[in-house]
Amino acid sequence: MGIDFNTATFKDFENIKELDAFERAKKFGEFTDFMIQNGHMNYRLIATSASGPEMEIVTPFSHGKPENYISFVSNDYLNFSQHPKVKQAALQGISQYGTGSGASPLIGGHFNYHEEIERKIAGFFGRDKNCSVIFTTGYTANSATLLSLLKKEDIAIVDRAVHTSVYEGLKETNVKSFSHNNLDSLEHILKTVKNSYRTKLVIVDGVYSQDGDMAPLDRILEISKQYGAFIMVDDAHGIGVLGKTGRGAIEEFELLNEIDIISGTFSKTFGNIGGYVISSAEIINFIKFQSKQQIFSATSTPASAGIIKAIELIDEEPHWRSRLIENISYFKKELLNLNFNIGTTVSAIIPIKIGDPYLTSEAGKMLLKAGIFTNPILYPAVSRKDARIRMSLMATHTKEHLDKTLEALEYVKHKLQL
Repeated sequence: MGIDFNTATFKDFENIKELDAFERAKKFGEFTDFMIQNGHMNYRLIATSASGPEMEIVTPFSHGKPENYISFVSNDYLNFSQHPKVKQAALQGISQYGTGSGASPLIGGHFNYHEEIERKIAGFFGRDKNCSVIFTTGYTANSATLLSLLKKEDIAIVDRAVHTSVYEGLKETNVKSFSHNNLDSLEHILKTVKNSYRTKLVIVDGVYSQDGDMAPLDRILEISKQYGAFIMVDDAHGIGVLGKTGRGAIEEFELLNEIDIISGTFSKTFGNIGGYVISSAEIINFIKFQSKQQIFSATSTPASAGIIKAIELIDEEPHWRSRLIENISYFKKELLNLNFNIGTTVSAIIPIKIGDPYLTSEAGKMLLKAGIFTNPILYPAVSRKDARIRMSLMATHTKEHLDKTLEALEYVKHKLQL
């Protein structure tokens, strides 16, 4: 039970065998107190302003009062959560329908604004209106869909770096994982399981949430089909950022009509909350009536009507994507000039890889003191030796925001001898 708090992460307290649930919670409380005392608690900080490139935050250094910080913690990449047209659409939804849906979609909670969101997101991917279903979160779009589709006779072959929601959705089926973006590893597994399971589903992200890198979807699709497997792509972080028209990593590879199941979220580019799944009309109909989240959980609130306008704005106002791409290009170039390790990111997610968990937490503290709000990412979100500061860029970050941050990062690098 001797846990070194200097090197510990949240994962170390998940299941301490000799402690019951209440004792385990007490021990974890000692650890979070230690983090607070050391200025390493960059998590669950209270925001008193809207999502944006600057946010008012109550931090361990603000003496209980909110202060203004340049923020890199939001995945609201185009900042559509603050777009006047999106907010007006959400307000109209509330004005017409109130603040809640009152029921699950199966028994009376499926309103015409839900139907319109499903029609819009299906059309966004060039699919028929019956080829989509929405969920109250992106997390459940993955977990609930997979729980309904894959059983003990089936198998999922997943990239090791897929989102936690995918793994949660695979608890009732067989799972094999392949090394991140490693095609030889994927093919080896597919050869091994070729004749052993009823359904074989390869699951990858379009853009990965911690490294910001992209899956080689063309080769993954080719190999999967060669061995009789279906393919599912969660492109939560690619939509609105990548692709000629913002349709994400799948569009980058010109595969919009080739992927068997597409999943994503409305909480990032579309500036709202919720998730979606795109597939054949038959699969979507099955999910609507077999997914427990569709049966037993209330649908999204009328404020989700803002999603409809956000989807439209991807095409109506492409300059937001252009601004985001400019910010990404500039920031990456300057970070490389400072000799930071940013991996192979191609997206709005830029990891500043430090490796050592304690130094990463120290860097997060120093940045916060300098007025920069970022997230230190530690195990188990990444491997123990791959800790990093994760930065999410927005279209509404200015050059002044980026330059001030680069100056702070240069100081941190020098001070910590990174």
